[in-house]
Amino acid sequence: MNNTAVIAKFYSSFNAHDSNGMTECYADNIVFEDPAFGVLKGDEAKSMWRMLMKGTDVKVTFSNVVANEKTGSADWVATYTFGKTGRTVVNKVHAVFEFNDGKIIRHTDTFDFQVWSRQALGVSGLLLGWTSYLKKKVNDQALVRLKQFMEK
Repeated sequence: MNNTAVIAKFYSSFNAHDSNGMTECYADNIVFEDPAFGVLKGDEAKSMWRMLMKGTDVKVTFSNVVANEKTGSADWVATYTFGKTGRTVVNKVHAVFEFNDGKIIRHTDTFDFQVWSRQALGVSGLLLGWTSYLKKKVNDQALVRLKQFMEK
């Protein structure tokens, strides 16, 4: 499977809420990074997707997929209900990948945290979304949830 197909499988599995299909695209030593979770490695990254796929209503579309032997990128949009507030989020994300032997070894997602926090958190996101305080608080809470999920 070429790396463009790996990216397509990852996001098609994401839209189907198939965390196993997603994590099959990752190498065991995967390094994932995004504004909400920070840096996750190996089983942490795979477990994050398993956790996020539990009971989700996420709809994912992806476009602009490009890849060569070593690197790739894609744009994707996730539309979902943020569990803590019940608010609808439309998150526009740019992903960058590194590959080795047909597997993703590094996956970095970037998005506008201020826009995300305003949608997900409402007034507090609007007022504090630009601050490192809120970003750290969201990151800390996400990591606690992930740790609890992995301990089950």
